[in-house]
Amino acid sequence: MKSLWNHQEARKCGKDLLKLRVYTSRLLGAEEDLVLHGGGNTSVKIKEKNIFGETEDILHVKGSGWDLATIEAPGFAPLKLDSLYKLAELDSLSDMDMVKYQRMALTNPAAPNPSVEAILHGIIPYTFVDHTHADAVVVITNTSKGRARIMEIFGKNMLIIPYVMPGFILAKTIYQMTRDIDWEILDGMILLNHGVFTFDHHARVSYEKMIRIVSEAEKYLKKAGAKEAKAPKRVKTDSLLLANIRKEVSDLWGIPVLSKLDHSSAAVGFSSLPKARSISNRGPLTPDHIIRTKRTPVFFSKDHEKNLLDFSKSYGRYFDKYNSGEQKLDPAPRWGIIPKMGTVSFGPTSKHVKIIEDITRHTKKAIVQAEKLGGWKTLSQKDLFEMEYWSLEQNKLKKAGAAKPMQGRVALVTGAASGIGKACVEQLVKQGAVVAALDISKGIFDCFPQKEVLALQCDVTKEKQLVRCIEETVTQFGGLDMLITNAGIFPKSAMIAEMNKDLWEKSMAINVTSHQRLLQMCLPYLALGFDPAVVIMGSKNVPAPGPGASAYSVAKAALTQLGRVAALELGEKGIRVNILHPNAVYDTSIWTDEVLKARAKHYGMSVKAYKTNNVLKVEVTSKDVAELAVAMLGSVFSKVTGAQVPIDGGNERVI
Repeated sequence: MKSLWNHQEARKCGKDLLKLRVYTSRLLGAEEDLVLHGGGNTSVKIKEKNIFGETEDILHVKGSGWDLATIEAPGFAPLKLDSLYKLAELDSLSDMDMVKYQRMALTNPAAPNPSVEAILHGIIPYTFVDHTHADAVVVITNTSKGRARIMEIFGKNMLIIPYVMPGFILAKTIYQMTRDIDWEILDGMILLNHGVFTFDHHARVSYEKMIRIVSEAEKYLKKAGAKEAKAPKRVKTDSLLLANIRKEVSDLWGIPVLSKLDHSSAAVGFSSLPKARSISNRGPLTPDHIIRTKRTPVFFSKDHEKNLLDFSKSYGRYFDKYNSGEQKLDPAPRWGIIPKMGTVSFGPTSKHVKIIEDITRHTKKAIVQAEKLGGWKTLSQKDLFEMEYWSLEQNKLKKAGAAKPMQGRVALVTGAASGIGKACVEQLVKQGAVVAALDISKGIFDCFPQKEVLALQCDVTKEKQLVRCIEETVTQFGGLDMLITNAGIFPKSAMIAEMNKDLWEKSMAINVTSHQRLLQMCLPYLALGFDPAVVIMGSKNVPAPGPGASAYSVAKAALTQLGRVAALELGEKGIRVNILHPNAVYDTSIWTDEVLKARAKHYGMSVKAYKTNNVLKVEVTSKDVAELAVAMLGSVFSKVTGAQVPIDGGNERVI
């Protein structure tokens, strides 16, 4: 690990200690091997004048909910240092009282809740204090001879703290251990099974102490030959197995959840280890992770349904053994191991899944490294239970907010790079879904910055490309619940007598056959989906065709008939199929300003009159169509199938 300190960047902070604190906190947060997703905390002590002109010693400590990688000055909670000293001297303090009295010590009532380690930061007699959950250090402590190894690496000038619960108990333990210690001789503190503290009066020195300590631990692991397991090659993914697992985990959780397969070389290598089940069953990398990952993963053998049932029962026994009045959390796993295929992460949103995937990636590497040092050994189940059900950790979960209507559901949309398709993707994401967005254009990769969207280039007339896209969707999200089959072309106008054979066949291939193939391929996954539903994008030309448009009108009529038959066939499986018939949607790439002006002029109208030439005298936009399409996938239409709904502002010929 190398120092990321940059003189020019640091100089921009001037003499502002809080700016320096922000700068070095971000340096720590930039290293995944130091902190992950809100882990770790930092502080700085500053003399400040209050409203009465009195100088006070203020501790600015990382606030709850902030991440070191992106933290800004408002993310630090300012507390009166003398109040923290007084709290440290108390014989006991409950978690709720600690939170209350720390808030009472704030000089800014609008500040976030201070870190649970605020009292500990306060009693360390240095201006800057850094705390991380450095992987390399925790790996070494998570072995049977962890303490002895730490002593061997760092010597007597490293204060070693046995594991105790974070918060007041930890602060009190260190307060008592350091009463007669000369802090000047200490290089830092290592909390067994937890992490590292460094400190100094200078921001750079404290930061680089952290880098040096972690680097020494990394060198020790390298010398011991502690490397992560890697597979020589990737194995074939069983997409239907993944969809089944996602369905069963969701049922256990009680809500639709997403899952993501990690089939990297390291993940497949880990899943292929003969002892993968036993070594992964010993606990998480740090107790802080348990709120995200639970105590252990589920190990999938041939009978994955039984595996989940056994996991649930085991979690129930664990809860019953240690619970003292807590409310039991859901018994669903947060990650799993599929032998020789990789590992899979579960969560209600793509953000949750990403967090779990990142944590478990580090955990898998740590487990293999610790095994090289004599064996992976974590905290007792009792200690882990106390952390999992710690009231302060549970409060973090309660602040998640209300779920969006389509949270945890997976959609696939074709023709997604523009017009109605693009609007459908955006509306689905707005409703909380994740989406595979398919289009033949390379421009699809530039359309959606959202992490909830998987952009895939695909020619829908090519079956191999469709198979690949569906498999990638399931690998990324776990399954499929919703399909908007929208891709299509509008062929040039041609009378039947003059119809070009290629034009007719191309329209049929894209506007009918590709939809049938896609629907057929998606059915096994939709059958395992949550409130599975399909929306087929038809056209006004189905109920009201016009001369010169037979290639398009016939194809859309056939597509509509496909939807009607599908509704009849798939109803018993709970899959709804409905058809939308848009008309005069002018905010698409087909309708340029020049074309609109020419068409309006042809009918002797202004552009505005032409765009609103319907019964309601309103303009129909791609967004309007998308909102209705997504609504038809949702609960409002939960008892509707086989319907054909025009969205055209009211067309006299259709009516």
